[in-house]
Amino acid sequence: MNRRSFIKTAGLGATALTLDPTRFTDKPSHLITFSFDDGFKKSFLEAARIHEQYGLSGCFNVIASAHLPEFVSPDDYIKKEQMGDFDTWNELKARGHEVMLHSWAHNNLGRLPHEEAVDLIDRCIDYFAEHQEGFEHDKAIFNFPFNSSTPELEAHVLSKVRALRTGGLWSAMPFPTAGTKTLSCIIYPRPGNGDEWVETNVNEFLKSDGGWLIVNTHGLGNEGWGPISASYLEKVLARLVKLDHVDVLNVTQVLDKYG
Repeated sequence: MNRRSFIKTAGLGATALTLDPTRFTDKPSHLITFSFDDGFKKSFLEAARIHEQYGLSGCFNVIASAHLPEFVSPDDYIKKEQMGDFDTWNELKARGHEVMLHSWAHNNLGRLPHEEAVDLIDRCIDYFAEHQEGFEHDKAIFNFPFNSSTPELEAHVLSKVRALRTGGLWSAMPFPTAGTKTLSCIIYPRPGNGDEWVETNVNEFLKSDGGWLIVNTHGLGNEGWGPISASYLEKVLARLVKLDHVDVLNVTQVLDKYG
C-alpha cells in the first residue's frame, strides 16, 4: 500500500518567515496542536517527554490492535515491533497526555463497505472502553486513518464519541465553538523527514490572522510516515511557548478551553 495515494499535499510555502509578535494582542489568536498517529512507543514516549519539558500535554492517537499478536500491518512504515500497548498508553494518560482512538487496525475506512467499516470503528471504541483507564465516550476523539471517511461513518462515530478528525480542510481551522465536532489537520505528504515542511507551515500559520492548526505527524527520527526529528520538536515548542498570541494545546484542551 502506498500512503501517498491517500494523502493530499498541504504545503503553504517553501521558506521560513520572520515573525513580528508585536502585531498581536496578548489574547491568543493562534492555536496549535502537534498530534502523533499510530502508536510508536519510542517516539511517543520521547514526544511526551519533550512536551512535558515545556509544561505541555501531547496529543497521541493509537491503533487499538497494533500490540496484539494477530495484528497485521497495513503498510510497511508501521512496524509491529515498534508499536506500544495500553500499559504505555495508560501511563501517558496518567501523566496528563491525550491518548485517543486511531482505528482498530488502520484500514482506510472510507473505502470499505459501510457495515465492515462500522464494525471496525465499534471494535476500536469498545477496546478503548475496556482497556483505557478512565475512558469516557463523551470525551473521546476518533481520528480516521488517512483522514478517510464518509458522511455516514462520521454520523455513526459522532453518535458514540465527542468529536472526530477527518480530511477536507487540509489547512488551519477557525477557532472552535461549542458545536465543533469535526476536525481536520495538515499531514506531511511524503515519507521522509518533515522538519522543514512543518516549520514552513507553522510560520505561514503564525503570519495569518489566526485560527487552529493541527499539525499531524507520526513518529520521531526514523519511525513512521513522514517523521520529524526530536531536536526539531524541541526547538519549535521552545519557540512557540514564548509567543503570547499562541496557545499550544492538545485537541481536548482546545475544545475544553475555547469551544
